[in-house]
Amino acid sequence: METPFLSIIIPAHNEALRLPKTLERVAAFVRAQSYPCEVLVVENGSKDDTAAIARAWQERLPELRVLSLEQPGKGNAVKAGMLAASGACRYMADTDLSVPLEEIPRFLDAMQAGAQVAIGSREAPGALRLGEPFYRHWSGRVFNLLVRWWVLPGIQDTQCGFKCFSAKAAEALFPLQTMDGWSFDVEVLAAAQQNGYRVQEVPVTWTYGAGSRIKPLRDAAALVWELWKIRANARRGAYRARPL
Repeated sequence: METPFLSIIIPAHNEALRLPKTLERVAAFVRAQSYPCEVLVVENGSKDDTAAIARAWQERLPELRVLSLEQPGKGNAVKAGMLAASGACRYMADTDLSVPLEEIPRFLDAMQAGAQVAIGSREAPGALRLGEPFYRHWSGRVFNLLVRWWVLPGIQDTQCGFKCFSAKAAEALFPLQTMDGWSFDVEVLAAAQQNGYRVQEVPVTWTYGAGSRIKPLRDAAALVWELWKIRANARRGAYRARPL
């Protein structure tokens, strides 16, 4: 296969119900592009038929590769996908495609303009949130306030699951990632900041999905503890990358 310009990385844990429709949309997007693409579905620790469904799609979507990991954790899946990818631009997308694939050009435009990390933002001017419950929005804003106070001043939305990295940034930053849960995004962005990579927020249209796995009240203590560990790591320079 021709060396891809864009890699689309989809972490998939117990996604047997949503994955077929997602891959239909991905296949349509890939066929419509003028540049070569690859798709990586990273299944980890699933108890359902996620891996089998993904592999069955390889006949219909030759650009698809499937990685299977034993360890659960979205952070593990994204890290493995980013480091296994070969695209010049490497885009991570949640399985629900709550940010439609048609918005990928916005991320690529940001990269073309000089960003090395382009992150989907539901708070940047021009962004839209659709269907999100009030309590989810404000719990997210409280978490982001802590993120900005402790780790990443100036970044309004670290937790949108749609981000694009240059190959150089991905290969430098993801080996530094230690978190395997929901805070891995903050950790990778902290590493980007510490290593001088330009991070740009990209306004997106995001639709809330009822199947979201994160539970703000249940997960709050763990999120705050992980955020504090990231802050401590950053302050002692733990995220400084070695030259490639």
